[in-house]
Amino acid sequence: MDQFVVNANTRTETGKRAAQKMRKSGRLPAVMYNSKGESVMLDIDEAEFTKVWKNSTPSTLVNLKVDGKDNLVFIKDTEYDIKTDKNLHVDFHAIDKDKPLKMSMKIQLTGSPAGVREGGRLTTHYPQVVIQCLPKDLPPRICADISALGIGQKYYVKDLQLAEGITVLTDSDKMVASVSAPKR
Repeated sequence: MDQFVVNANTRTETGKRAAQKMRKSGRLPAVMYNSKGESVMLDIDEAEFTKVWKNSTPSTLVNLKVDGKDNLVFIKDTEYDIKTDKNLHVDFHAIDKDKPLKMSMKIQLTGSPAGVREGGRLTTHYPQVVIQCLPKDLPPRICADISALGIGQKYYVKDLQLAEGITVLTDSDKMVASVSAPKR
């Protein structure tokens, strides 16, 4: 698992003027929420965060170093200004590294099905799956290699090849994709 790191400092100043002052100096206001709903106001480097943000997915774990202390977090929400191409505010959600996560993830189809090359039509049915695992086992994405699918064949959730430690909570008989015969 790639580890992204963002350094942060706790902040005490709040309000619109304080946020504007931070942004002018290249800093970004942020908040980190824990599982109990408690929050900590933060101040992070805008350029450092943007680099991480542009290279992460919703399931990417980030090491948020608050005053030197490590916290495993997800980037939950960002306020983004399309005109200036800059983030204005960030919300992080801290997790417990020893507690299993339950997460819904999109299934990324990879490969060109053999049946499509023969003239068949690919149909996607169930685009996501719910998994449970420890944070260290969380995959950045879930891929389904459908290159072997021929005409009339189907790919099910049970056919997903996932790493050890990942439990699929979605019904294993749900169809992910299928290749049907061409229309005549």
